[in-house]
Amino acid sequence: MLKKALFALAAAALVTSAAAQIKVGVVSSATGPAAAIGVPQKNTVSLLPKIIAGYTVDYQILVDGGDPTAAVSATKKLIGEQQVDVIFANTTVPNTIAMIPFAADSGTPMIAPVGSMLVVAPMNAQKKWAFKTTQNDDVAAEILFAHMVKQGVKTLGVITTSDPYGGNWEKEAQRLAQQQGVRIVANEKFNRVDTSVTAQALKLVAAKPDAVLIAAPGAPSLLPHVALADRGYRGQIYQSHGAAMDLFRKQGGRKVEGAIVVGSMMMVLAEIPDSNPSKKVMREYVTAYEKAFGEASPFGSQAYDAGLLFANAVPAAAQKAKPGTPEFRAALRDALEATRDLVGTQGRYTMSPQDHSGMDRKGAAELMTIRNGQWTRAR
Repeated sequence: MLKKALFALAAAALVTSAAAQIKVGVVSSATGPAAAIGVPQKNTVSLLPKIIAGYTVDYQILVDGGDPTAAVSATKKLIGEQQVDVIFANTTVPNTIAMIPFAADSGTPMIAPVGSMLVVAPMNAQKKWAFKTTQNDDVAAEILFAHMVKQGVKTLGVITTSDPYGGNWEKEAQRLAQQQGVRIVANEKFNRVDTSVTAQALKLVAAKPDAVLIAAPGAPSLLPHVALADRGYRGQIYQSHGAAMDLFRKQGGRKVEGAIVVGSMMMVLAEIPDSNPSKKVMREYVTAYEKAFGEASPFGSQAYDAGLLFANAVPAAAQKAKPGTPEFRAALRDALEATRDLVGTQGRYTMSPQDHSGMDRKGAAELMTIRNGQWTRAR
């Protein structure tokens, strides 16, 4: 009789455990042209908490190969079949933007580890359900243009990817160039899957700008930089936060020496003052990632911050409703929007109904350069 009672208790515990579960859907571009970004983000999911507020957390990862159509299909599957409580959105900006309407229509909050402000702005009924980590484009661009002005740059060439990431950087470049009295003398575009940008590089060199700004996410950021170097361009080359990764430094070699890049403190962590509270969080992430997978990437740390935002919001949401219900998903959205002074690897997050990025502009990104083959803070 006692043995039978113990079995009954064990069975009840299993049922309770299965019911007390939060489902997290993850859509990753761990294959395809954005794999340099997607792989560390996918790996990072395994470092996120497995139990939050007494609930087990089930992370379900689908890979889209960098294709927006596949990202939408994965989103529909996670929402319709798996009935996830939250989605960690895609590696790329185009895929993430394509996912937003489906997350919003289902009332599923979404956290995107991307830089583009287009994911959360301008705010509307659909983007009410979207949140993001890392620095917005406008913040990163302002840091680069401040350096340009300090260095006396008067003319600028711009080359961006033909997608929402590049498009928004082009918009920010035009806005800041007008503000700062910098004249854009050449404006080129390329596709992130292109293998050559010779024609664009020749046009940029022919325009003879004082500096060139390249805005491309991940590995594609290297292509125009190398093309300009091969064609003898000697002006200063600036890169968006899409280039802030070791792959850029290692594969570019001497051709990217002296590049000015805006991005995560991870690349220059040893030079960051200990007084910066994000340094401790970043160091903890890097230690955990390197123990499990080897060399860490700042793109992975963006996914880690998505996990921090989620974990911080769950307790408040769980007080209002049970996971697996529309009420819980709505409460989770509200709790994410109520985030205050949360320290992540990228900086401090304070959300509001108007701001679903919430990044403190002070210290939100570092200005870096490559000197003797190594990342160092730019002066």
